[in-house]
Amino acid sequence: MTPRDILDRQREAQNQRRTLEAIWTDAYAHVLPKPHEATALYDATAADATEQLAASLLAELTPPWSRWFGLAPARDMADTPAGQAAAYALEGTAAVLQSHLDRSNFAVEMHQAFLDLVITGTGVLLVEEAPPGETSALRFTAVPVRHAVLEEGPSGRLDRVYRESALTLAEIRRRFPFAELPPALERIKDGESHPPLRVVEAVWPDRFGHRYAAVLDPGTGSDATLLAQGGFSDPPYIAFRWLKAPGEVYGRGPVVKALPDIRTANRVVELVLKNASIAVTGIWQAEDDGVLNPATVQLVPGAIIPRAPGSAGLTPLAAPGNFDVSQLMLNDLRARIRQALLVDRLGNPRDARMTATEVLERSAETSRLLGATYGRLQSELLTPLVARCLSILARRGEVPPVLLDNGRVALRYESPLARVQGRADAANTLLFLEAISKMGNEAREQVDAAAAARWLARTLGAPAEILIPTPVE
Repeated sequence: MTPRDILDRQREAQNQRRTLEAIWTDAYAHVLPKPHEATALYDATAADATEQLAASLLAELTPPWSRWFGLAPARDMADTPAGQAAAYALEGTAAVLQSHLDRSNFAVEMHQAFLDLVITGTGVLLVEEAPPGETSALRFTAVPVRHAVLEEGPSGRLDRVYRESALTLAEIRRRFPFAELPPALERIKDGESHPPLRVVEAVWPDRFGHRYAAVLDPGTGSDATLLAQGGFSDPPYIAFRWLKAPGEVYGRGPVVKALPDIRTANRVVELVLKNASIAVTGIWQAEDDGVLNPATVQLVPGAIIPRAPGSAGLTPLAAPGNFDVSQLMLNDLRARIRQALLVDRLGNPRDARMTATEVLERSAETSRLLGATYGRLQSELLTPLVARCLSILARRGEVPPVLLDNGRVALRYESPLARVQGRADAANTLLFLEAISKMGNEAREQVDAAAAARWLARTLGAPAEILIPTPVE
């Protein structure tokens, strides 16, 4: 595509999402307002629940300082000697990747991306190779969805990303030192004042992988200028969604779903506070008798308020209404907000007396509630994230090339949420083995104990080195 084609396509895609931007702005104003914005926020239930959900997603999907993924040989070769040798090598590759994630800013930026996901329903994470000399080879940036324009490809994924930035001329020269700027900008010397310029970065798929281009839009009728171009084997921008309706591009988040209740709860608390101020100070009336000046009256302890003989003086008025029903309404609204944001599902159980069975049932219910969302996040976030990180480390020579797609390597998810199904499958298998053990020797001889142990190890995510290698035949 030409630079002008990139700008035109970005502008067209941005115009198609204009209706969503107003909803996103309202959602942010109610749950995560900016400090400099004068937002009348009276109820913090949604803001607290949003932060808890984002933190829970980080802990349940990509827990910091904990292995949430694994690499293993394909199932058809897992029990062969070659497969077991490959398993040891892949364990080392996964350990190298985990160490780079632990030393990078992954946890911080991933939490911010999850905040965008919870509020707007769409998150964007930029995965780059860090400059040589840094503690980690990986560098992550949570890109605000309001600054990234997305397009859905034929595969149903958000594989075309446009990111708009406002950069000064000095920043453009520093970031794109080999770019040929328009003559009017080239004549401007360093240090001279100039308004920020619009720069659009685009990533889109082609038959060789993904293409990248950075385009300068002078905005003065001049032609668009190509600042840089290149290619990636894996997309650097990873866009993912909470859920989506058919025909839509951007996702729908739980905050947007609960926004009517959030607005109502905020309004109810505002009215309750106004009613409380009336109950404290009261509403008064006074006769205009020429003696009492209502503008100078101060309702403070010990005050003496003059009045003319025979006049009513300062008389309190009855409260306009009873707001007891507001507490019932507010409790119901807050409960619905917390339910929509899964606070009571993903958070820690409050009852410390829960049995192991109750904990498993609670985990299974959480897995059912997040089944569709977790499946989408696996496809749109976790798998591309691991593939992109492995590609960067392989280019640096720190790990051997690993092909997750169409290769002999399988990606395992070992996060707390992913282990729920594994524990259920293991529990069913152990129940079967327990029943077989009570049926006599003839029944027990039908079970291959070594194969059962290897299957349980794979299901529960046990490391490969704890298993005895299968002898070579």
